[in-house]
Amino acid sequence: MNNIEKVNDFLAQAGTFYLTTTDGDKPKCRPIGFHMVKGDKLYFGVGEFKDVYRQMQKNPNVEVCATVGKEFLRYYGKAVFETDYSIAEKVLSNAPALQKIYNEQTGYKLGIFHLESATAEFRTMLGTKESIAFD
Repeated sequence: MNNIEKVNDFLAQAGTFYLTTTDGDKPKCRPIGFHMVKGDKLYFGVGEFKDVYRQMQKNPNVEVCATVGKEFLRYYGKAVFETDYSIAEKVLSNAPALQKIYNEQTGYKLGIFHLESATAEFRTMLGTKESIAFD
């Protein structure tokens, strides 16, 4: 298992995890659940019509946090949105619940992003067990 798959596996075990952005000088945290590895990148998705998307456009520095038992993951870096909508189309083709939100009738689009210059910290309450830097 490579390092990005290790992060993806932890998120899969967690189920729901949290994405933190900033709104001006205030932190904003919300649960998300979608993640997918393609190639050497771990992708996430948010609605382009949501505040979270606008916050990430203004300040792309974000953090994802997840817990599994007594361990947790901090995965942080610069969010980079994909310009090729084919990844979003692939996601939507396999997610009927998301298709009800993101479609031509609603006009809502799913923004797909990955993190660059990222770090994954696998932690316990006592400190960092492992830190992985991604370029």
